[in-house]
Amino acid sequence: MAIEQQRARLLVSCQDRPGVVANISSFLYNHEANIVQSDQYSTDPEGGMFFMRIEFAWQEEKTAFSEIKQAFSDLADAEHYQWRMEQASRKKRMAIFVSKENHCLSELLWKWRAGELYAEIPLVISNHPDNKEEVEAYGIPFFHIPSTKANRREAEDKAIELLHEHNIELIVLARYMQILSPTFVSTFPQQIINIHHSFLPAFIGANPYAKAFERGVKLIGATAHYVTDDLDEGPIIEQDVLRVNHRHTTADLRIAGRQIERIALARAVNWHLNDQLIVYNNKTIVF
Repeated sequence: MAIEQQRARLLVSCQDRPGVVANISSFLYNHEANIVQSDQYSTDPEGGMFFMRIEFAWQEEKTAFSEIKQAFSDLADAEHYQWRMEQASRKKRMAIFVSKENHCLSELLWKWRAGELYAEIPLVISNHPDNKEEVEAYGIPFFHIPSTKANRREAEDKAIELLHEHNIELIVLARYMQILSPTFVSTFPQQIINIHHSFLPAFIGANPYAKAFERGVKLIGATAHYVTDDLDEGPIIEQDVLRVNHRHTTADLRIAGRQIERIALARAVNWHLNDQLIVYNNKTIVF
C-alpha cells in the first residue's frame, strides 16, 4: 500500500539576511518533507523584511505534522522568525456577517457549495432577518441579532459569544452595515475581512457611489481589506475596478458596483483561506 502524502503551508516573516532560505529548506529536508511550491519577497535585500510562503508535502506515517510544527517552532525562536504553519487539508471555520443586501453573501455561499471556498461555515449573523431563508436553504444556521445605538454593546457581546462557541477563525463582513467596536476588532485581530464599495482610499465612509457620481468618475471600484479600528483604513487585500461614463446615474453605479464587490471579496476570502496573505505595516503581501 502506497504511503499517502499530506500537504502543509508555511508562512515566514523576518529580517532579510543570508541563509534564511537555506535554513528553512534544510529543516524541511531533514524532516523528510518535500517543497512543492515556494514564493518569496524582500522589501530590501540589504536589511529589509523577508517574506516567504512554502507549500510542502510530507508522509504522516514517517513524521507526524505535530512533530514538524514543534521542531520548526524551536528553529523560529532561535532565528527570530514570525511564522504560521497550516495543514492544507484542514478547513478553516468561517462566519459571515450580512445586513440586507445579499449579493456578496450569495456569491460566497455559491462558491462554498461549489467547493471553490475551502472552509466550514457554521453560522451566518445578521442585524436584519431578510436573508434568513436563503442562508438556511444551504443548511447553515442563521442568527438574527438586531443592532442599534442603544443595544450595540449587547449585540456585539452576543455575536462574540456565538463566534467563540463555534470556534470561528475568520469573519467576513459581506456588506454588514455596522461599525464594529474596538473591543470586537481586537478580539479577532487580522481575522475580519470587509468589502468596501469604493476604490479606497478614495470615497471612504458612507454612500461612496453618490460621492463618485458627484465627482463624475470614469472608474468605480471595490476594496476588500482587513478590519482595524481605523474605519476603512485596514490592510488592503484586493481591489477591482469597472469603467463607467457620464450616463451612469448613482443607481447605475450601485448596480455595476455590486459585481465588483462580489469578485473582490470572494478573492480576498479565498486567499486568506489558502494561507496566501501576510500582513506587514498595514499592507498585505499576497502570494
